[in-house]
This record gives sequence, structure tokens and C-alpha cells, in this order.
Amino acid sequence: MKKVLWAPWRIEYILGPKPDECVFCLPEHTQEDQERLILERGKLCFVVMNKFPYQSGHIMVTPYRHVSCLTELNSEELQEIIFYLQKCTQILKQCFHPDGINVGLNIGEAAGAGIEEHLHFHLVPRWIGDHSFMAVMNDTSVLPECLFNTYRKLKKYFNQKT
Repeated sequence: MKKVLWAPWRIEYILGPKPDECVFCLPEHTQEDQERLILERGKLCFVVMNKFPYQSGHIMVTPYRHVSCLTELNSEELQEIIFYLQKCTQILKQCFHPDGINVGLNIGEAAGAGIEEHLHFHLVPRWIGDHSFMAVMNDTSVLPECLFNTYRKLKKYFNQKT
């Protein structure tokens, strides 16, 4: 008997209207940060939760500048991005206690970039025996926690001064 796993939140992404502007190009004001799931703003980049995650805790580090390739980033942007990748790794370990973390970057549609026009680095917490095959083989995600509960949980760590 075939088992069915419902992921109704995906239909919004699949069938919903696609924005005219880039979702990674942020306004200077911060009034929409919670709605946009922005966890922290740096000088040259920011940390945002994936609104349509493959796993609970799936976050991204994105430069403010609208670039599509790693080679377009300057040394200051690269340095800050690496700082935030390191900080996000630490926070994911503290918050979710994963067995591992995938860190990745897709450049171009052929490489799997869903939004290829604006570079973004993914960090996805992983556990031994989790459901990694489902996202790859079945285009299915299993999220054990509501997106905004995950946001509130992570935001506490980003709000701490280190």
C-alpha cells in the first residue's frame, strides 16, 4: 500500500503568484523582517529562513547586493558571508542539536538554483536517519515544527550579543 505524506504548505509556492521583484532584495526599513523571516541583518549580507524549507531550521545567508555568481562578490562581502555561515552553523548546533549540517550554494538553474538571479547560501540541519531521500526522490518535505515557531526559536539566538 502506498503511503501519502501531506505537505500542503508547498502548494502556495508551486501554484502561488511569483513576485515581480526579487525576494532577496530587501527594503532598508526593518518593519517586514518578521514577515520575511529575516533573522539578522549584517552590513553586507543578511540571514533569512527559507519560507519553503526542505527541513526545519533551513536558513540562508544572502548578500544585499543583487548578484548571481560567487565570482561577482567582493572580498568584504565574502568575508562577512563566511562569518555568518560560521555563526549560523553555531546557532543551528545550539538550537537544534543536529548530527550534521548541509551548507550549499547553487549557481544557475542547472545546478538547482530556485532563485538564480540572487546568490544565497543554504544551511540545513540534518540528523542521522532523517528523511533526506524524500526531498530528493519524492519532492516531499517533513517538517516537525511550524515555520513561525522555528523562526521564534532561532531569533532568540540571533538576538543574543556574542
